[in-house]
Amino acid sequence: MQIAMIGLGRMGGNMVKRLLGGGHEVVVFDRDAAAVERLAKEGATGASSLQDLVGKLRPPRTAWVMIPPGPPTESTIQELAKHMSANDIVIDGGNSRYKDSVRHAEELAKKNIRWLDVGTSGGVWGLEVGYSMMVGGDESAWQHVKPALLTLAPKDGVDYFGKAGAGHYCKMVHNGIEYAMMQAYAEGFELLKECPYHFDLKKVSGVWRNGSVIRSWLLDLAERAFVKDPELAGLKAYVDDTGEGRWTVEECVENAVAAPTMATSLFARFASRKENAFGLRVIAALRNEFGGHAVKKA
Repeated sequence: MQIAMIGLGRMGGNMVKRLLGGGHEVVVFDRDAAAVERLAKEGATGASSLQDLVGKLRPPRTAWVMIPPGPPTESTIQELAKHMSANDIVIDGGNSRYKDSVRHAEELAKKNIRWLDVGTSGGVWGLEVGYSMMVGGDESAWQHVKPALLTLAPKDGVDYFGKAGAGHYCKMVHNGIEYAMMQAYAEGFELLKECPYHFDLKKVSGVWRNGSVIRSWLLDLAERAFVKDPELAGLKAYVDDTGEGRWTVEECVENAVAAPTMATSLFARFASRKENAFGLRVIAALRNEFGGHAVKKA
């Protein structure tokens, strides 16, 4: 089928390559003209603007937005809506908040433009092994784009979950679970690092990932990281978040669902960003005040 990809970064660019490899016709656009040119050399059709991109698509047009959530995605969808027609399809495959996806679907419906939110997981490995995709939105649009999604996904790695927002909601919870899993691995490996035994963490992860009940793709990646840098000395203990973990915790509060592990993993990320955190200095001061416990001066 013919499909457009807007945003040719680590995810979007590789998705284009996988689509081309599956025999699809792909029109591409990115603010970085060099990225467009690179993929044009691999068989994609380059576009110089969103208007140009829409003009190169055959009705019913399908445009996939794969850029950072928030203002970049917002402005792109608004611009696309100016140039698209009834029965066309807009897909947001980024990590947008599901409430934004519900609103986008409602706004586009006024022009009879169909909407899909596709939560997409797979990272830089997706080109090789495929992308897990969670789809919400117009069911007829899902049926129309299914050939492209089946190319992008591994076997049984994509499905439709219902009305607008369902895809991004499912991906939000997926990422909340991901936060918690990574935190559990981090705590376990830190204990192995600090305990009286001298564990080779590369060897430990290698054993765990073969037959143990905690084996996972994340553990595979941990072993790769320890192979590259056994002490992880080249990294700072600073962990960012892109929003999905926060939204998951907020939804847990909204729906009275106890999720202490996901919440704690999110707060651990916040703590990682502060050197000599004020809160920890308060604790040191209080211990000194009530018990005369020794403190370390700055």
